[in-house]
Amino acid sequence: MPTTELVKLYGAAWSVYVRIVRLALEEKQVKHDLVEVDVFAETGVPNEHLTRHPFGRIPAFQHGDFHLYETGAIVRYIDDAFPGCKLQPTSPKARAKVNQIVGILDAYAYRTLVWDIYVERVVSARQGRLANEETIAAALPRAAVCLSELTRLSDDQGFLIGGSVTLADLYAAPIFAYFMRAPEAVSLMEGCEKLIYWWQRFAIRDSMSRTQP
Repeated sequence: MPTTELVKLYGAAWSVYVRIVRLALEEKQVKHDLVEVDVFAETGVPNEHLTRHPFGRIPAFQHGDFHLYETGAIVRYIDDAFPGCKLQPTSPKARAKVNQIVGILDAYAYRTLVWDIYVERVVSARQGRLANEETIAAALPRAAVCLSELTRLSDDQGFLIGGSVTLADLYAAPIFAYFMRAPEAVSLMEGCEKLIYWWQRFAIRDSMSRTQP
C-alpha cells in the first residue's frame, strides 16, 4: 500500500489512547492530521464518528481508503506500513515483553493511574469538586503493583525494553504524563528508580512535546 496517502487520526488531543497513536506517528515521522472528535458531547457521539467506530470510542484511523479502530491495531499497522524506526523488537522474547507491558498498561495501569488517581485528585480539584477519597485509597495498592511490575520488567538501557523506543514506551508515556501530576505519585514511585529514570528521559522527547494535549 502506498505510504504517501493521507493519514487522518480521529479523536481528542487529551485522550491517552489518541496520544499513543500520535506518538507512534511522530516517532515514525508520518505526516498526519488530527481531526478533533468529542465523544462526550451533550448530543452524544457524532453520527459520522459512529461510521468510523461503531462503539463510539476514540481513536479511529484512516490511511487513504483504509480504515481502522482500536489503538493496538492502529499502532501495529503504523509500524508495519511506514518506513523508519521499528517500534516492535524482532527478538521473540523482547517483543513478548513489550506486549506484556502493553497488556499491563491496558488492563491494569490506565484505569488505576489515570482515572482513579489523576482524574480524582487533579481534575476534580480543577473542576471544583471534592475528590472521591475511597476511589483513590482503593487504587493505591493496585497502582503500587503496576509500578513495581513495570520497574521489574523494564531494562536498564534508557527505554522500557531494549535500547530504542518501542510500543511499551508509547503506551506508558501518556499515562505517566497524567499520573506524575498527582501528589500520590511521589510516594508511589519510591523504589522505582528505573521507571523514574525512564520517565525523566522520555518526557523530554520531541515526540512528547509535539503531542502535548
